[in-house]
Amino acid sequence: MKRLLSKFKKESTTVWSFPERGNWKTHNGKYRGNFAPQVPRNIILQYSKEGDLVLDPMMGGGTTLIETKLLNRRGLGYDINPKAVELTRKNLKFSGEYKFEPVLKKADVRNLKEVKDESIDLIITHPPYLNIIKYSRGEIKEDLSNIRNVEKFISEFTKAINEFYRVLKNNSYCAILIGDTRKKGYYIPLSHNILDEFIKAGFVLKEDIIKIQHNCNSSSYWKKKSEKYKFYLIMHEHLFVFRKL
Repeated sequence: MKRLLSKFKKESTTVWSFPERGNWKTHNGKYRGNFAPQVPRNIILQYSKEGDLVLDPMMGGGTTLIETKLLNRRGLGYDINPKAVELTRKNLKFSGEYKFEPVLKKADVRNLKEVKDESIDLIITHPPYLNIIKYSRGEIKEDLSNIRNVEKFISEFTKAINEFYRVLKNNSYCAILIGDTRKKGYYIPLSHNILDEFIKAGFVLKEDIIKIQHNCNSSSYWKKKSEKYKFYLIMHEHLFVFRKL
């Protein structure tokens, strides 16, 4: 892992760009939409210490949980899709001496009833952006990635935000990576809508980090569309870091 981590450096500005995603241990880009491990690694190093309880309530392929294990944090991962839970469990099977093994369970981010109030030291997550990637393709009706309507998505995700506020300790942080989208050729500022809901819930905005997107599989397809219909490709995401005072 040392050789593969040799290119990692802790970020110091509000613009992050990872043309080469980290591939140490079991990290890979096979799970569609998963974020580069440099994202949770930076956040964990900046906003937590060894032994802290770090939650990813939409863990997908387990990128955050791999990092909690490597960095000796107590990882707690949930996902509404049992396939994601099993994939993460598989990705956590690597050798080495680590202090904590992450705890994984199936659960809906809108109802984290097993998590006690003010028990979490740090939240890191990467939710779906409406139905751009359908992770369960409709067989799990509660899956947020199957929602097509913007207002409905915001309404449902607000329930998750309220849960984040409930379970997070005071003076602790919640980091969320989320992007925007288009509908019928017009820009939908989904990230800003979600930002507003966090503020309404009582969070304060600590950082707005712009993460440049690289290696998107569908870029060539959309580039042709953008030339035809006169729009620019969205190649950035917002990494919001909120604090619960």
